[in-house]
Amino acid sequence: MTSLSSSAATARATFLPSSCRAAPAGGSRRSRLLVARASSSSPKLPGGRRLRVAVVGGGPAGGAAAEALAKGGVETVLIERKMDNCKPCGGAIPLCMVSEFDLPLDLVDRRVTKMKMISPSNVAVDIGRTLAPHEYIGMVRREVLDDYLRNRAQKAGAEVLNGLFLRYEEPKERNGTYTVHYNHYDSSNGKVGGEKRSFEVDAIVGADGANSRVAKDMGAGDYEYAIAFQERVKIPDDKMRYYEERAEMYVGDDVSPDFYGWVFPKCDHVAVGTGTVTHKADIKKFQAATRLRAKDKIEGGKIIRVEAHPIPEHPRPKRVAGRVTLVGDAAGYVTKCSGEGIYFAAKSGRMCAEAIVAGSANGTRLVDESDLRKYLAEFDRLYWPTYKVLDILQKVFYRSNAAREAFVEMCADDYVQRMTFDSYLYKRVVPGNPIEDIKLAVNTIGSLVRATALRREMKNLTL
Repeated sequence: MTSLSSSAATARATFLPSSCRAAPAGGSRRSRLLVARASSSSPKLPGGRRLRVAVVGGGPAGGAAAEALAKGGVETVLIERKMDNCKPCGGAIPLCMVSEFDLPLDLVDRRVTKMKMISPSNVAVDIGRTLAPHEYIGMVRREVLDDYLRNRAQKAGAEVLNGLFLRYEEPKERNGTYTVHYNHYDSSNGKVGGEKRSFEVDAIVGADGANSRVAKDMGAGDYEYAIAFQERVKIPDDKMRYYEERAEMYVGDDVSPDFYGWVFPKCDHVAVGTGTVTHKADIKKFQAATRLRAKDKIEGGKIIRVEAHPIPEHPRPKRVAGRVTLVGDAAGYVTKCSGEGIYFAAKSGRMCAEAIVAGSANGTRLVDESDLRKYLAEFDRLYWPTYKVLDILQKVFYRSNAAREAFVEMCADDYVQRMTFDSYLYKRVVPGNPIEDIKLAVNTIGSLVRATALRREMKNLTL
């Protein structure tokens, strides 16, 4: 049984959040073995045809799902509207993702071993002292990672279409097919806005992000979302050297009332950004404050790209309906506090695909809703506690500047850092040391008491 403080430390892992060298297209170094476990009652597909699945969206969730489906014998069609999409994403990936998803090392632009957490009063704490020599947080660019995963899915046998998903039609009879309607983009036909096309499939995987059209069609319900705003800044070489192995996180009401600001290194520039759920209209003001906090280290830089995008704050009320299901941001798999979503997107995509492959006996039988619910049950079993603890953590430590000061103070503790990095890098619950857990609990209470006292004093000073 994991102690509360150990769970909190596990959750803190994702505070080392998400943020760049173009990777060569290439195949996976090894294949995952998918074992078919289809029910004998699942109807065989007529005429010896294979199960056909549409994957809508070509980010980490869609790319991972399409690859696993194609490798598992399922006829797979992946639709992506923007092949060079640059999502405003910090781009941090845990070490386990590199090995688990067979990512080539040159896909990782920076290996961060030093994380600087900076409080509202600019007290800075260096995080990373407990890392082993081989451990790091990988920093990638989303346009490079996404392209690599799509190319790998295509090499595995998936058909990749450049188009915009419009809607789907429900089957007209039991065990019938879904009709997918989309705008097909093809520069050779000269048609502005694409050509309307449709095709039939047996199942649909919605991996089309926070504004998912698949989710809307299936009546998945709404969720609260954050707005992430990011600027890519080309800074002088001497300043870039400071960020070679370092990333920064800023907390405070000035940079965000409920999130954090960041400076994450990419291949030849840094990503400077912030996010908020509660004050979306003020996002540019928070971005300006983030640039101001990092001014000395990014001075002389030139903004080369500006990006903004919604980020879900919790899973959708409904994630499966019939033979349609959601993965990644479309399902709402982004953690509170950190905004981490890349690993969980790719993991959910692969887990969903494996459930379909197993339920269809490697593409020879029709799947049903129960097969898709197996993926949901397993994903929730593995990761739901992390999401819940991070939700609590955000409510406790992001509620005021005084509480943020307390949080940064706690991050200086070696035990907290060790538990945090072990949990984040390997996405596993790390057993805590009972004595250290007790110390951590006492220190946490002490930090919160000091934070409360500080908040009272600040309030008195402003009266």
